[in-house]
Amino acid sequence: MKKLSSILTLTIAICLTSCVGNAKGEYLPIRNNQFWNTADGQPIYSQGGGIFKFPDPQTGEEKYYWYGVHYREAELYREDPSVTHQRNHFMGVTCYSSTDFVNWTSEGHVLTPEEVNKNGWPTWVGRMGVAYLPEIKKYALLVQHGQNVLICLGDSPTGQFTQHRHIDMTDRIGTPNTGDQTVFTDEDTGKSYLIYSYGRGRNKIYVSEIGVKDGMVDLLDCVQIFKGSSREGNCLFKYKGRYYMCASNIYGWDCSFAYYLVADNIYGPYTPTNNMQVMPGCEQDFAHVTQTGFFYTIKGTKQDLVLYCGDRWAEFAGNGLGYNQWLPLTFEGEENTPRFNSVSHWELNATTGEWRVGADNNYILNPSFEADRNAIPSNRKPVQLQLMAWTSEVITGNKIANFDPHSPQLNYFNTQEDRKVVVGEKALCLHDTIPFSRRVWQVVKSRPNIPLEKGTYTLSAMVRTEGALTSATMYVGTTDENSSQMKIHTHEKSFNLTPTNGEWVRVEIPSFTVQSDSIEVGFRAEGEADARLLVDDVEMKKK
Repeated sequence: MKKLSSILTLTIAICLTSCVGNAKGEYLPIRNNQFWNTADGQPIYSQGGGIFKFPDPQTGEEKYYWYGVHYREAELYREDPSVTHQRNHFMGVTCYSSTDFVNWTSEGHVLTPEEVNKNGWPTWVGRMGVAYLPEIKKYALLVQHGQNVLICLGDSPTGQFTQHRHIDMTDRIGTPNTGDQTVFTDEDTGKSYLIYSYGRGRNKIYVSEIGVKDGMVDLLDCVQIFKGSSREGNCLFKYKGRYYMCASNIYGWDCSFAYYLVADNIYGPYTPTNNMQVMPGCEQDFAHVTQTGFFYTIKGTKQDLVLYCGDRWAEFAGNGLGYNQWLPLTFEGEENTPRFNSVSHWELNATTGEWRVGADNNYILNPSFEADRNAIPSNRKPVQLQLMAWTSEVITGNKIANFDPHSPQLNYFNTQEDRKVVVGEKALCLHDTIPFSRRVWQVVKSRPNIPLEKGTYTLSAMVRTEGALTSATMYVGTTDENSSQMKIHTHEKSFNLTPTNGEWVRVEIPSFTVQSDSIEVGFRAEGEADARLLVDDVEMKKK
């Protein structure tokens, strides 16, 4: 049985200010889709937070402090990712410190359940950040607490933080709570801001400077910068003097497109007015199966690099492994349009701010089919006809269609037993209620900043067969416009057609050559009514 809870010691090389003795720096790996550890092998639990730069209270040396919420369910899911959890239990706000973003040290829980709940019953705690306030020489932690914004104060970045006040937001925005929130610190001005949405419907976004008023930490202003479609995961970054407001759809714990607006002033106006744009590059796998979490900008010797630090709420959505997915953004054209770069393995030179695709990168998008939150075709938000990044073609059988009860379902919902072997709640499904023949494929091609290099690759997948299949094949192919068939299948792997009785098996095309900047990978199946081919965890990697 394959053990799903892959453990990776977090060795993320983001030495933002000092790679001692090496002006050129070096490239070191970031691996997504895995659970992360501290340098001494302890699990990292940090969701819905942010990273901030503060001086170490003992040495005065600047360190990077990563804050986030630790939920009991994150522990349980890491131990057994075959179970998705329905409730959340707050265990504390964690803090991890680092001088180089390579080795993270746990500073423990800097805000405890006992402190949060000392004046009431346990309730929701999440979406937080920390700001330093020189007027009172205190660190302020702002976090959602039930129906209010809770502000806690500490004497150092590592706390302990204690309750200072609750803010009822009703007089400011019309609801007592914020919808979602993060803290953004503008390093050019030293000012910090709360970025948040309207508490009901989340169709408005606001910016408030964090400061001191009448001796109390407060939100000094309240400026609405967006009104339109509902958005959550509200966060902000700054690049070349411009402010980028970002957010996700309101899909509960599930993943979403990453949206953005841009302005020359933090208070706006943000354009296009009230019309958030989908960030190019995130469209085919819903931002690497995440929601917008927060951003961090590395100021390198050759370029600034903005990191997208996405939240994957896997313990509550069952949508894969790893809670923190960090990915590089790039910028295009005179307008510096941000581009999302979806990679499972990449390498960062934090000295120069440069990055490159890692040798172990999986070139398949939506490889475990977790980007699709509903049964597909889906008549519910988001309305979808096809699986994300994949195309299904009916050769014979019922037509794929929305609002048609006879349409085949393109994905399968894994059982708990399935999930002890394969990743996540979903899998690809080739099935029909009548005899059928179907093909499902993805064209893997060079993307901006992610070249598909010439060379030798492997293709593998987990598969399961059921019922009277007459053929089942995984293939790699190329496109030839002069061919009447259009597709030339250069490598194929046929499966054992004997029903596997619920057992998953790994199939592989161990070696094939890529000679151009695109190649097609796919699956074909033919069978009698109610036969089924299930596919999960597809990987295409360079040898």
